[in-house]
Amino acid sequence: MRTELLESNVRLKRAYETPAREDGKRILVDRLWPRGIKKDAAAIDCWMKELAPSSDLRKWFGHEPERWSEFKRRYKRELRQHASTLDELRMLAERGPITLIFAARDKAHNEAVVLRDVLVSP
Repeated sequence: MRTELLESNVRLKRAYETPAREDGKRILVDRLWPRGIKKDAAAIDCWMKELAPSSDLRKWFGHEPERWSEFKRRYKRELRQHASTLDELRMLAERGPITLIFAARDKAHNEAVVLRDVLVSP
């Protein structure tokens, strides 16, 4: 039950898409602010850059799909160092919808996808 609730409450959205009321709390999960986006237009409620992949991991990955499996493994290992922040994010999702905001063009291969999976896994 808890996993199903979390899955329905954790959404993903590019920073360049128009904010919507259905987004709930909008949480930026990138280490860098998205290029060309003004802070007021982004409607970000919280910026959890500590949950973003390290600069070294981000640069190594380079959004190359063939590195995806290894990126996920390394990123999950990094996330273990931020258990309290993950718990905070999980509690927000338990209270209502949250949207993890990311800047990457590739909607299937980015840190928000991994972060959502970590949040909703039992």
